Amino acid sequence: MTPGKKLQGLVAATITPMTPDGQINLSVIRQYVDYLVSEQNVKNVFVNGTTGEGLSLNIQERKQLAEEWVCQGKDNCYVGECGEEEVFWVRRIVSRNKLVRRLTVCMDIKEKHRNGTDGLEPGRFPWQEQTSSQRLDHVIIHVGALSLPESQELARHAAAIGASGIAVIAPFFFKPTNKDELIAFLQQVASEAPAVPFYYYHIPPLTGVKVCVEELLDGIKEQIPTFQGVKFSDTDLLDLAQCINKNEREQFAFLYGVDEQLLSALAIGADGAVGSTYNYLGQKTNLMLQAFAKPDLALARKYQFLTGEFLNFVIKLGFGVAQTKAVMTFVSGIPMGPPRLPLVDASEDFIVKAKAKLDSIVWPDGDSCSLLCRSGSGGSSSGSHCHSSHSPHDGL
Repeated sequence: MTPGKKLQGLVAATITPMTPDGQINLSVIRQYVDYLVSEQNVKNVFVNGTTGEGLSLNIQERKQLAEEWVCQGKDNCYVGECGEEEVFWVRRIVSRNKLVRRLTVCMDIKEKHRNGTDGLEPGRFPWQEQTSSQRLDHVIIHVGALSLPESQELARHAAAIGASGIAVIAPFFFKPTNKDELIAFLQQVASEAPAVPFYYYHIPPLTGVKVCVEELLDGIKEQIPTFQGVKFSDTDLLDLAQCINKNEREQFAFLYGVDEQLLSALAIGADGAVGSTYNYLGQKTNLMLQAFAKPDLALARKYQFLTGEFLNFVIKLGFGVAQTKAVMTFVSGIPMGPPRLPLVDASEDFIVKAKAKLDSIVWPDGDSCSLLCRSGSGGSSSGSHCHSSHSPHDGL
């Protein structure tokens, strides 16, 4: 695995846009990327996670979303590598995701296409870059699944399309009951993408898997050489602090996933955060990070308190993925569509109240969401101390 830029700062847990009839809507991903970079100053994404309804999508949908985020976010629709017997996902030719297995070298295939002798209609091939003024630094693809073979298939696919990293949640129907069982599962997935940075997605309030991360990390590099860090979506800051303290030499990335408590995690050494609110409050949270780094703790607290004020308000109304889609729609103007059953659309009452609340907040930089919103419509410790704390907004 070639060392790359460390994953740090804000990572948006991306929403999966859907059409009114519940199909994934790939057509808005490019606009979504541009919005995150230009409006929110967020240049990292975590795709197909909880916020993205990843485990409600089928394998093909997850692959299509991963491809589109890598394509649009990294300005390059080329997937795979130029080498003998490689598989290329030919994009925008004949039909999406048409497979071409070539038996000759890359240049031979390119020449055949130029000469019109490959049997394919003219179009953009994967090796042709798309030009765009915006690029993401990291596109992390969540490949976790209840089925090990499915998770392995998704890991291989993420590697083939050039993802910056992969992440895996603990299986949560038949659950691993201890560190060894969990690592065995994670290792079997990571080994399918041996050149891709690997992250563990820790979210015990949803999985019910209560293996301490501090315990999990002990010797993990020996079993998963590509291991690079943790998306830590739990309120157990003691576990997080022990992880950071004991693994300083390893340079692991510790990304916190409980948005309303990010400042606390930063204080004990978290490298950044993965969360749903960074889709629409990324710019404000970046200002909090800047204040913390100065350090101007009083200013950083103001930003954290105001984020918490909004989340506390919407949590009392009932706040989850469906409501996050509605908020993102009225803030960004990008239609996120409905969630997939069993989740149901946010109510009009929620949308009106959430928008009014966000509009009413005056941030320390003098801004208010009324200047940001694009549209008024929704739609759319020590070894065994570990315990499972629960937050109503656990690191979506």
